[in-house]
Amino acid sequence: MIKTKDIWIAGFALFSLFFGAGNLILPPTLGAKSGSDWWIVVLGFVLTAVTIPILAIFAHAKLQGTLYDFGKKVSPIFSTVYCVLIYAIAIAIPSPRTAAVTHEMAVQPFFEITPLLTSIIYFVLVFVFAINRNKIISLIGKFLTPIIVLILLIIIAIAIFTSSGTVNPSTFKTPFVDGILEGYQTFDAIGGVVVGAVIIISLNLKGNDSFEVRKELITKAGIIAGSGLLLIYGGLILSGSLFSSTFVENGSRTEVLSSLSSQTLGNLGTTFLSVLVALACFTTAVGIVTGSADYIKGICKNSKTAYIATAAIASVIGIVVGSYQVDFIITLAVPALMFLYPITIVLILLNIVPNKYASKLVFRGVVLVTFIFSITDFLGFIIPRENLVGIKNMIPLANSSLGWVIPALLVFIGLNFLGKKTTIN
Repeated sequence: MIKTKDIWIAGFALFSLFFGAGNLILPPTLGAKSGSDWWIVVLGFVLTAVTIPILAIFAHAKLQGTLYDFGKKVSPIFSTVYCVLIYAIAIAIPSPRTAAVTHEMAVQPFFEITPLLTSIIYFVLVFVFAINRNKIISLIGKFLTPIIVLILLIIIAIAIFTSSGTVNPSTFKTPFVDGILEGYQTFDAIGGVVVGAVIIISLNLKGNDSFEVRKELITKAGIIAGSGLLLIYGGLILSGSLFSSTFVENGSRTEVLSSLSSQTLGNLGTTFLSVLVALACFTTAVGIVTGSADYIKGICKNSKTAYIATAAIASVIGIVVGSYQVDFIITLAVPALMFLYPITIVLILLNIVPNKYASKLVFRGVVLVTFIFSITDFLGFIIPRENLVGIKNMIPLANSSLGWVIPALLVFIGLNFLGKKTTIN
């Protein structure tokens, strides 16, 4: 029998593990740029920043294994390489980014210390949480998440009821697509496959509940986390839109969020925002470091030493990269996202659909085609884009950095049709 309390704690913990630096600083700027088209941007942003990540949690509920299980139908080698890349990128970009955001928004306004010192203190604390593995879900779900949600809801409510109503026109040519691509920057699809594994292992450490009981708990917790993300993202994008005329032109993401906070919460805005940023970023960093350490521990025959060593290495990397500015880290992330995000999305979707539609052949075909048609999106951020105009014009949606979508869908349908026809014959 699942206790309602346990479901809510797991749901809050999931929300908090998802809700980090990008989730906080991206929506207000999206709203400011989208103006009256804010609701169209919300639809696109929610697709990649809520729907796909929560489907990843549902896939974990179905598989109840590790990240390796997401890609094993393609091949063991592919899945191993995919896992290594996912965890390497997670500890090299989104995890350090949380420290950078914390410094710029929660430390710098009050203390004259270097980003490196902030990063050192920050990741020492992350390491301490990570090695206290058994207590993570309880600590985050019971205590940290409610504070995060409360502060966010206060900012959103005040913004909605006190705005002047003057909204700037949208600067986006394709608001829906821009929302989708900005959702990549949250890293939440990757976060879904990483923190979902953290939840699975945490539940396994707590007791011997049956497969079906864990599946129900994880699924319901995912619904709670997804609902929370939808509410907060929509609210922050709307708030950014309503206050768009008050922000500094071409202000950075952190500047927009700081301005929104000070205008809604007054003189206490900076203090409240500092607490919010520190908590939201910290829980995500803990989830990433813990997930990475869990994976290495698993392939090293449950070695506790391997777990501690991985957590330590991830923390050191976080200290170094986290000492750079937020916008630099975001720029650094784009090529990696354009390469790995599409593959992650199709793996999540293939693990969600009924098994009869997701044979090994389907997995291999869809992943291969997704990889091939993502190359132009990846190269678009490495080499001059004008060099790719010819090939991009030949691929539907490629100019919107979504050239992989239609080919992957066609291969999925084609291979299933071929498999069904072969079975009949």
